[in-house]
Amino acid sequence: MERIVVTGLGVVSSIGVGSRPFWEGLLAGRCGISDVRSFDTSQYSVRRGGEIHDFDARDYLDDLEPDQYGRAAQFALVAAKLALSDAGLEGAALAEAGGVCMGTTSGEPNLVERFNDAFVADDIDGIGPEFMALYPCHNIAGFVASRFGLTGVNPMMVPAACAAGNYAIANAFDRLRAGEAEVMLAGGSDAFSRITYTGFARLLAIAPDFCRPFDKNRKGMIPGEGAAFLALEPLARARARGAPIYAEIAGYGLSCDAHHMTASHPKGDGAARAMRAALDQCGMNPEDVDYISAHGTGTRSNDLNETTAVKSVFGEAAYDAPISSIKSMLGHTMGAASAMEAAMCALAVHEDRVPPTMHLEEADPACDLDYVPNAAREMTVNAAMSNAYAFGGANASLIMKKFAG
Repeated sequence: MERIVVTGLGVVSSIGVGSRPFWEGLLAGRCGISDVRSFDTSQYSVRRGGEIHDFDARDYLDDLEPDQYGRAAQFALVAAKLALSDAGLEGAALAEAGGVCMGTTSGEPNLVERFNDAFVADDIDGIGPEFMALYPCHNIAGFVASRFGLTGVNPMMVPAACAAGNYAIANAFDRLRAGEAEVMLAGGSDAFSRITYTGFARLLAIAPDFCRPFDKNRKGMIPGEGAAFLALEPLARARARGAPIYAEIAGYGLSCDAHHMTASHPKGDGAARAMRAALDQCGMNPEDVDYISAHGTGTRSNDLNETTAVKSVFGEAAYDAPISSIKSMLGHTMGAASAMEAAMCALAVHEDRVPPTMHLEEADPACDLDYVPNAAREMTVNAAMSNAYAFGGANASLIMKKFAG
């Protein structure tokens, strides 16, 4: 089968825009969680979020008209631009060869909020027809394809919630191996919103200060926002044009818990099946995985269930593979989360360093693996597994390995 490699990365995050600021921020343990600015949180018992402050898409796309796009689309357009530039893939030669597959949780929730506010104010006529052009989430992938002339395959949006980025990368991987495209932009985007924040606040799932995955005193997740794209292409094409290669995508595994609308399986059954499927597709054993990027939301159920699932798949090797959660720094960026984590894994494999789990002060005895607490680590990373789990029981595990020629 055709080998698929990562040749470009583009990230928009609360700790930096661009793959280098993002990566350097992660290694430094920089926290992008702050007091929410985009709306009044006085009615909530929590105040913190992983917002991206002072973002202007025109800093990266100077001819962009922001009013023509929602916030998630602006994140996606900038991340796509950065990934294509990083890969050296801009220009007309890309048009008939390229495609877009991305994921999201909420699409453009800010537009729904604007609609609701107008409805409550009895000003529904003030919404305007642009609502229907901007709101549907599949339009975000269409905007990216249109902006960069990616006409090779139909753009696709995968609304698989918090696992959406990995699902999109898996789909792009399959399309490239099937010869349906020569280049794919794969990733995810989501914008911070009152809707998301209110939902998690009502579930009592938001931490009051920081996200502390795997800590005994963890108090929940922190909503965030952002976008990430990976430029993927067959190895032969990348070699022919002398492209930079960050990592090779070895394979993936998907599963569904079929257990509960919001809660994961209490024994991590679906998560374990996704990891096993990824290892099987790659022809790898658990001990071949050097690092695991955890879903790591900081909620009591997720962290315990994920630890249980890793142990069930890896056995004793679970204690030898460091595992960390970058949500401790970014918050939970929803549909962008696993795309950002995949970009991080490509960098970890490329540079032989792994980011920490920040704010881990007192280990939970039930979560007894090596979570890389509070400081990045230099180590050989020949293979990294990225895990993502979503409401509805959607699970996706992605494995990247070091490019070996």
